[in-house]
Amino acid sequence: MPVPRLLPLPGHSPEDVVLAADGRVVTGISGGPVLAVDPRDGAVEQIAHTGGRPLGLHADPDGSLLICDSERGLLRLDKPHGELEVLVDEVDGQRLNFTSNVVANGDGTLYFSASTRRYSFDNYMGDFYEHSGTGRLFRRTPDGRVETLLDGLQFANGVVLAPDRSCVLVAETAAYRVARYHLSGPRAGTSDYLIENLPGFPDNMGLGSDGLVWITLVTPRNPLLDMLLPLPGILRRIVWATPASLQPKPARTAWVQAYSFDGAPVHDLQREGDHYALVTGVAEQDGTLYLGSLAAPAIAVVQLPT
Repeated sequence: MPVPRLLPLPGHSPEDVVLAADGRVVTGISGGPVLAVDPRDGAVEQIAHTGGRPLGLHADPDGSLLICDSERGLLRLDKPHGELEVLVDEVDGQRLNFTSNVVANGDGTLYFSASTRRYSFDNYMGDFYEHSGTGRLFRRTPDGRVETLLDGLQFANGVVLAPDRSCVLVAETAAYRVARYHLSGPRAGTSDYLIENLPGFPDNMGLGSDGLVWITLVTPRNPLLDMLLPLPGILRRIVWATPASLQPKPARTAWVQAYSFDGAPVHDLQREGDHYALVTGVAEQDGTLYLGSLAAPAIAVVQLPT
């Protein structure tokens, strides 16, 4: 990966990034601000404040924005500085405690994920140790009904809709894979895996202008977590209960990959995390990558090698 150009932010942890219709890069940061950043000169404008923790985003051509707030649920901002509407904050009578990522298909149908039933964003590592398998993928129809498409996911995260609307993808961060739910054709209503055994933890994903699925790998696989996976849950929770100083730390790297919709790898871009690290958000347009991070106070811009 080339050395990134950084767009500084007035805060930390731009967890996801999307490209708005006006060409700006939109992100949410710790504390609740939603920011629009001009990639040409780095000018930053706060366009909303969720009052929670904004994570995954989806920008519509009409200027509206879908926001997954880990604390408040699935939100919609009608325009910059406009009204925030709560679209979904509970499913089947249970409040959502970790809404993660969202995508729209253009007819009012939304697909969104919830990472876990058991942990909040501030304690997300607990789910990695417990391996609770309580993540879900939902569909919200234009009339507001919500149905669960997939349950039992290992920390459901990034969501991507195929350009032909034939399937929707969801990253399972704690299982190193990307699940696929078929929306049309003879396999409609069934699921399988587009990609398995990834070399790192997949986080948010994005559909590129190149038609590829761009996947962030926030950090390489951890030998201790791999070793813990087959153990009973009680033993994994004991590790989670140890002091933070004794728990494994994520390796600092910047890493994104791109795959075709038949699961074939196309790009693998990685560098040491000296300039930017813990990449969790990616948007691609015409050979330029915009990256978000779980920790950095900036958005990174990278040109794809020719």
